[in-house]
Amino acid sequence: MDQLLMNSGFPILSVLIFLPLAGALMLLLVKNESMCRYLALLMTGIVALLSIQLLAGFDRTTDKFQFVEKHNWIEAFNIQYIVGVDGISILLVILTTFIMPFCVLASWSYIKTRVQAFMICLLIMETAMIGVFVALDFVLFYVLWEAMLIPMYLLIGIWGGPRKIYASIKFFLYTLAGSILLLVGIIWLYVVNNYSFFIPDMMWQNYSLTAQIYLFLAFFLAFAIKVPMFPFHTWLPAAHVEAPTAGSVILASILLKMGTYGFLRFALPITPDATEVLMPYVLWLSIAGIIYGGLTALAQSDMKKLIAYSSVGHMGFVTLGIFVLNIDGIEGAILQMVNHGITTGALFLCVGMIYERTHSRELLSATGVGKYMPIYITFLAFFSLSSFGFPGTNSFVGEFKIIAGAFQFETALQKFPYLAMASIPGAVLAAAYMLRMLQKIIWGGTNNPDQSWITDLNSREIVTLAPFLFFVFWIGLGPQPFIDLMHTSVTQLLQQYDAHQAQALAAASAVLQ
Repeated sequence: MDQLLMNSGFPILSVLIFLPLAGALMLLLVKNESMCRYLALLMTGIVALLSIQLLAGFDRTTDKFQFVEKHNWIEAFNIQYIVGVDGISILLVILTTFIMPFCVLASWSYIKTRVQAFMICLLIMETAMIGVFVALDFVLFYVLWEAMLIPMYLLIGIWGGPRKIYASIKFFLYTLAGSILLLVGIIWLYVVNNYSFFIPDMMWQNYSLTAQIYLFLAFFLAFAIKVPMFPFHTWLPAAHVEAPTAGSVILASILLKMGTYGFLRFALPITPDATEVLMPYVLWLSIAGIIYGGLTALAQSDMKKLIAYSSVGHMGFVTLGIFVLNIDGIEGAILQMVNHGITTGALFLCVGMIYERTHSRELLSATGVGKYMPIYITFLAFFSLSSFGFPGTNSFVGEFKIIAGAFQFETALQKFPYLAMASIPGAVLAAAYMLRMLQKIIWGGTNNPDQSWITDLNSREIVTLAPFLFFVFWIGLGPQPFIDLMHTSVTQLLQQYDAHQAQALAAASAVLQ
């Protein structure tokens, strides 16, 4: 276990995981709806503040897992409670703890029925999501991975729109289908690794190529559905459209990142030979997702659907960055996970604020509101610019590094940079659909409906959106602190990948001789 730096002091990761769950249990005793809202905000706020301490104590010069806590859980099967963070996971933990208080704020007046149950679902979701990003035991990971399904199913199925039952069942069945194959892969790894579920021990082993390909395909289906990659994306628009605002924000900002995190944490280090073989197919699926997501978003009149399809394109850039397997690509992908969480989460908040006023998500119902909502339009304009990667905003940095990584990948193979060139229209399409949405909302057409009754953002809504705008420009203008957090871990991941490939090539050459 030389990959671990044990935590001998305050068990901060366990506190981050279980504090929201404790808050959910406390909410069971609270019947007053207003108190439920305040208690949920308090618990998510405390978790967010504690995550700053986690960030402050993180050593960015080592690739080892830090703040590690290890306890026996089910000894008969050698299942342990082991948690830790490295440079790949810490930004996603921080993103999760940052987003959740604003999900509570976004639901303050939006959710009017079963408020107690809604806030309990949010807090249980936070426990599961943080746990997924820090779990170092595969059973612990899988339990938390599956645990997310139930509260999200309830968020969509109880508080969703008119087709909420259809959307929630489709989300549940899609994710469950991928998870079944993931479980089969976990059990196989358990058997061949001396009956251990410890994830770092499973990495960089010499499994046969055939076994790795089957294992990669099991991982791929589970994670590609969660991302979601084209053509496994069909559950996403329905879930986004029907989910309440907080549900859409959690889906876009956090849940989708679990798929790409799975590729980085499991697919690359556990099945490196299969990754090398199947990489071209994943890359071209990523390009297909980028183009398809952009074209489909351009055709939408429902604002939530537009942003949902844009996520397919944006996450296509993330998987492209991961599978070009170089520093720029993977660092850009991790940064873009964070960027997408911030920007798309903010856009869903903006759509929710319009929906609370007009009770419609259609662009037609929001045409010309710019004249009456100048503060709202200012926020929306900056988030839209960020969404299509305008220079100076956060998404520009991530997309730039990903495209640079794609150019390096094909240049190293002495090939024309088809992948990099094919991804560029995705950025153009993103500008087209976001500017189209902005034009309709700000100015509309010649026969705009009377929107003079619409009120601008209140203080709660401004407080909700302002931190997102702060991070849009902080990452856009000064991304280095965020890149430094992940650089050592990403470098070590690629060094081990290259070393494994060199070893496999040497072994193959020896057999041929």
